[in-house]
Amino acid sequence: MIISGQTKVAGIFGYPIGHTYSPKMHNAAFGQLGLDYIYLPFQVAPDKLGQAVESIRALNMAGVNITVPHKQKVIPFLDELTEEAGLLGAVNTILHKDGRLIGYNTDGRGFVSSLEADAGIDVCGKNILLIGAGGAAQALGISLATAGAGCISIANRTISKAKELADRLKRAYNGSDIHYLGLSGKHLSDVIGQADIIINCTSIGLKADDNPPISTDALHAGQLVCDLIYNPAKTKLLEQAQLKGASILNGLGMLIYQGAAAFEIWTGKKAPVDTMRHAIM
Repeated sequence: MIISGQTKVAGIFGYPIGHTYSPKMHNAAFGQLGLDYIYLPFQVAPDKLGQAVESIRALNMAGVNITVPHKQKVIPFLDELTEEAGLLGAVNTILHKDGRLIGYNTDGRGFVSSLEADAGIDVCGKNILLIGAGGAAQALGISLATAGAGCISIANRTISKAKELADRLKRAYNGSDIHYLGLSGKHLSDVIGQADIIINCTSIGLKADDNPPISTDALHAGQLVCDLIYNPAKTKLLEQAQLKGASILNGLGMLIYQGAAAFEIWTGKKAPVDTMRHAIM
C-alpha cells in the first residue's frame, strides 16, 4: 500500500475500539480492487463525538463506520439520514458527499444478505422469531419486513419493549404479520416450534457459561437457528440447535455483509466479499 496526498481515508469511530476487525476487512478489500483508500480505527470518547464527526468534513474523509456506543448519539451531528436509519434511530455508516454527512444503517441488510449467501434462505413469506428487542433486533426487524417476511414475532424479557418494537414495525410495514411475547411460557414454546428462522439478537452467549436465551426443547430439523454473536463461533444456543437437527448460522456473515454495504456506499464499487471474509477468518 502506497499512501499519498490522494489517498482517501475511511475508518471507524467507537469507544473502545481495540477489538474491531473492520480495518483488516476493509483494507484487504481496498487492496484487492486496487483502490487508493485506507481504513483506520479511531477511539472516540463520548464527549468528543461531535468534534470527531466534524473532522470527517475537515479532513475530507470518504466516510466512517460507527459502532458502540455512538450509533444513536451521532445522529444530531449529521446532515441527513436514509429512511432506514431514520426508522431505526441508529447509524452505523456515514458517507461524506459534497460536504454533507449522510447517515446509513447497513446492519439489517447485512444480515439478510448473509441469510441469502451463507444459508441459501429467502426470507419472503418466512415465519421468523427475534429474541430480544434492542438495537440489533430493530435493525433486523425492519430489514426482514422490507424483504417480505410473512410473520415476525419479537420475544423479550421486558414485554413492553417487545410491544414497542412490534408497534413500530406495524406502523412502518403492513405486509408482515407482527407479534410480541415474553421469554417464557407455553406460548413461546409454540412460537419456537412454528418458526422457520430463529434469531438471537441479544448478547447472551458471549460468555462461555451463558445458557441459551430460550429453551431449546421445541427446536427441530428444518429450522434455521441464528446467533448474531460470532465469537465464540458456536454459542450454546447453536450447539443445542444443531443437536436437534436444525441448521445454524452465526453472526460472522452479518459482520462481513454490513461492511460490504458500507464499502459500496463509500466507493461505488462492488465489494470483494470473499476477500473480506478471508481477511477476518
